[in-house]
Amino acid sequence: MRYRRLGWSGLEVSEISLGSWLTYGVGVDRDRAAACVRRAFDVGINFIDTANVYGRGAAESLLGDVLRDVPRQSYILATKVFFPMSDHDRGLSAAQIHKQIDASLARLRTDYVDLYQCHRYDPATPLEETLRALTEVVAQGKARYVGFSEWQPEQIEAAAATPGAVRFTSSQPQYSILWRKPEAAVFPTCTAHDIAQIVWSPLAQGVLTGKYQPGHAPPPDSRAASPEMNTFFGRSLRSDRVLRAVQQLTPIAKRLGLTMPQLALAWVLRLPAVSSAIIGASRPEQVTENAAASGVQLPPDVLQEIDAVTALAVQEVQQAA
Repeated sequence: MRYRRLGWSGLEVSEISLGSWLTYGVGVDRDRAAACVRRAFDVGINFIDTANVYGRGAAESLLGDVLRDVPRQSYILATKVFFPMSDHDRGLSAAQIHKQIDASLARLRTDYVDLYQCHRYDPATPLEETLRALTEVVAQGKARYVGFSEWQPEQIEAAAATPGAVRFTSSQPQYSILWRKPEAAVFPTCTAHDIAQIVWSPLAQGVLTGKYQPGHAPPPDSRAASPEMNTFFGRSLRSDRVLRAVQQLTPIAKRLGLTMPQLALAWVLRLPAVSSAIIGASRPEQVTENAAASGVQLPPDVLQEIDAVTALAVQEVQQAA
């Protein structure tokens, strides 16, 4: 496993990180989730990402239970705030940030998180209020650094220009071979402020594993077939054009001695701006396979071949969003 600096911070995060969206505390039972976390540490993953809204606290609670006997300084822990936790609790107001960080820390059974992230931008709350609350959270020692997920360039610039506010060190956008929108403006804006990328869904909800075949129903053990985990499995990802393009990536991966997930993860990690790619695993074997993508260098001609094969599929997925 290789490690990269997370923006301007002092954190060194593993190139592959373990996430818990739609999995731990929701679609994957405790024993398998615990086995995945243990395997992650075994293969050198030191970065665990979650959010308060995952399972309405269930993912944080499960991780708090699994991690309680692991030395706290041996791993980097991140969580998020914004989405509804009840009919009345949501957003990035000062009251919500202070309430939700305390609740997250209690569920995670820790005194602090290494990274506290705004899960989305909150247009209902003045940015200055959000940044003031985050600054207080860091000053209180409840979070070491702060980040955001899916913010627009103008929002990132406004935060960076706010005097006296804590600086963001990370951005968490969706990014994969099939979803490239952040490349145009988000990545350059973040780079200008030394903000690193922690990318989510680098396997495009599992489509880039190659397990889904055009014209066939999803495998019964796949995320797309699971009522608990297929909520965000977009229709465009299931189109025959997209699935045919993904099948054309298979011989490229085989030629390089890689699995399809390893090819997809190496592709997002080709950019220095990306510090880590978040994987979601339901079995320890998946953690081992995905972790092996760390350090893989894809030659320029392979990158060009991937672009040629997926051009129309990328266009379809991004236009459908």
